[in-house]
Amino acid sequence: MSEFGIDIERGPAGVAWMVLRNPARLNAVRFEMWEAIPGLVAELAADRKVRVVVLRGAGDDAFAAGADISEFATHRKDPASAAAYERTNGQAFAALLALEKPVVAMLQGVCIGGGLAIAACADLRIAAADVRMALPPARLGLGYAYTGVERLVSLVGPSAASELFFTARTYAADDALRIGLVNRVVAKADLAAFTRSYAEDIATNAPLTIRAATRAIAETQRDPAARDLAAVRRLIDDCFASADYTEGVRAFLEKRKPSFRGE
Repeated sequence: MSEFGIDIERGPAGVAWMVLRNPARLNAVRFEMWEAIPGLVAELAADRKVRVVVLRGAGDDAFAAGADISEFATHRKDPASAAAYERTNGQAFAALLALEKPVVAMLQGVCIGGGLAIAACADLRIAAADVRMALPPARLGLGYAYTGVERLVSLVGPSAASELFFTARTYAADDALRIGLVNRVVAKADLAAFTRSYAEDIATNAPLTIRAATRAIAETQRDPAARDLAAVRRLIDDCFASADYTEGVRAFLEKRKPSFRGE
């Protein structure tokens, strides 16, 4: 096994874990890791057994301490190389955002810079009470991509995003929860079990319904003129034409838990 990389762990109940691993640097994301993300996301998208994807960092100390700054002298040394680097991590972010399966980020310890940007691509973020979140570009002098700014503004609003970027200060769990950067905060000792249960609960729900909702939520973030509402309508129609819809109604009437198959 390489000393760094992204591991995929397929667990029970339709949950897969995408693990950022670079333990020598608190799971800082190396260039090869950015490159790997789109292919791994495509693999999980095609796997019908996977209903929910959880992002986490290896070990107990960090989600990810940002992009690996030790590489900046080669990969971000000037405007041209910085643009190439931005295209690569932009493709990683786009792949996560386009995945029509729920993505949950499990956050603990350090979640900074590029790590926070990856977490922001998840649909939901569960944080341990020890999480520390920050965007340090203003202390590094680098320019932050428009798409990343747009995503943060969509999550927390322009005022909170301005504070994140302008002050570069570190947010504790309670502050992150207050501004809407995370959905839940739990004790660190409970984080893994809580996140696993949370993801498995989502995985028991109707996959076609979640896919339609995921697409509809994504379309609300587009310019109104660019929204593909016809695609959303097709996904909604797929729900009503599915065996899962029949099963859901029958289970409700029979006062039992439904068993959804995604078809």
